[in-house]
Amino acid sequence: MLRLVAIGLFFCSAAIADEHSSPDALIRLVHQDCGSCHGLTLKGGLGPDIRPDALSHYDVETLSEVVLDGIQGTAMPPWRPLMSETEAKKIAEYLLQGELK
Repeated sequence: MLRLVAIGLFFCSAAIADEHSSPDALIRLVHQDCGSCHGLTLKGGLGPDIRPDALSHYDVETLSEVVLDGIQGTAMPPWRPLMSETEAKKIAEYLLQGELK
């Protein structure tokens, strides 16, 4: 079972790395992958609301660390194995500002 998970993570990480080459791809990632827990409109679901007003207490650096390392003791997983720090920072900027620059 663990072997299948490791193989799945390998292929998933390769696919995500390829997807992250454009701002549109990062936005899709947020709405599809993050949206699977936080709701497709990001208003909350299994995970909390992650729209800009709900995250206003975070700065870009802290939020990108949350994306990369998850939150221990919660359902928020670490994405570090699947994305770069630059990608996580762009996602944090998008979540805080509602747009990618």
